[in-house]
Amino acid sequence: MKRLLSTLLILTALAGLQGCGLREPMPAEQDSETPTLTPRASTYYDLVNMPRPRGRLMAVVYGFRDQTGQYKPTPASSFSTSVTQGAASMLMDALSASGWFVVLEREGLQNLLTERKIIRASQKKPDVAENIQGELPPLQAANLMLEGGIIAYDTNVRSGGEGARYLGIGLSREYRVDQVTVNLRAVDVRTGQVLANVMTSKTIYSVGQNAGVFKFIEFKKLLEAEVGYTTNEPAQLCVLSAIEAAVGHLLAQGIERRLWQVAGDGVGDKAVLDKYLSQYQQQ
Repeated sequence: MKRLLSTLLILTALAGLQGCGLREPMPAEQDSETPTLTPRASTYYDLVNMPRPRGRLMAVVYGFRDQTGQYKPTPASSFSTSVTQGAASMLMDALSASGWFVVLEREGLQNLLTERKIIRASQKKPDVAENIQGELPPLQAANLMLEGGIIAYDTNVRSGGEGARYLGIGLSREYRVDQVTVNLRAVDVRTGQVLANVMTSKTIYSVGQNAGVFKFIEFKKLLEAEVGYTTNEPAQLCVLSAIEAAVGHLLAQGIERRLWQVAGDGVGDKAVLDKYLSQYQQQ
């Protein structure tokens, strides 16, 4: 009996060590809580390594809304949305990272106009500060407007798992796959014509693993132990990756249609552009 008990305890400990080895440490377990830069996916480096444009495009983003209508299920929250509401900021970051666009501020346009009014009012007073001296230049106008939004968030697109139990000792693994879809289109400001339109989708993975023991050692003596963990891929990072991929495909689509052109100096990784062009041509 003691040998059986020792065997069960060893198996439970090994299962616990396996779970601890696979999962990432919780914030409370980390020695340092120093903030870090947001981790970036391969789509970000694709944008950074895109071939340089012949001329940068003046672009504006007025908004990039959540159009899914999805909310987090209870009991987590009945009011919080399933996807980030900061997609416009993510889009502007992706546009700047690509090196193809000069992004003009429009989401906070009212704040910008208010500040310019304050400067003009201050210039009429004596002893004007050096930083507000001189006539204000006019705001720059854009020739391209980026529209779209997060148009779908589908939960449980695919789910499943596997497990086994023998003599009260068991291991199990479950997974769930969600999917977020983004639409991005480029609109000519002068004519209102939609020049290019793309939709990209990104899967969101959630994985849970569990190991446990449920065994009667003696009459009225029960051994029960369980260890497990769950890993959820951050939804906002998946949205960011989908937006970056949409910008990459938008550039490829525009190059294919000769809406904008690549610089002739060969700066940048042409293989990245070829990858997006091949995906666009296979549709």
